[in-house]
Amino acid sequence: MTMDVRLIEIEPGRWRIDRREVPVARSALPCPAVISDSMPPTEQVDGKFYESKAAFRAVGRALGLTEVGNEKPKPKVRATANPKVKEARQQSLRKAIEKLRSA
Repeated sequence: MTMDVRLIEIEPGRWRIDRREVPVARSALPCPAVISDSMPPTEQVDGKFYESKAAFRAVGRALGLTEVGNEKPKPKVRATANPKVKEARQQSLRKAIEKLRSA
């Protein structure tokens, strides 16, 4: 068995093997990413088995459950965002400085 190897000079003194490039088989149609709604039968807290993700989640939401990984926590509000708290802290610092200076 003989192999016919062809070399291509890519620049002076540098060679590479001539490999035929096979184009990737692609369709002209767009190919969107699709996530299936089906899942293996899974029991929800109501005791029923669901094979649809949408139905499973709808029952969970109706029962007030939170699906782990999909919850959106409320942003934390800093105490300094409240102008009354900020003013009280500044007033406390002023009193402490006056006490220190008068002593």
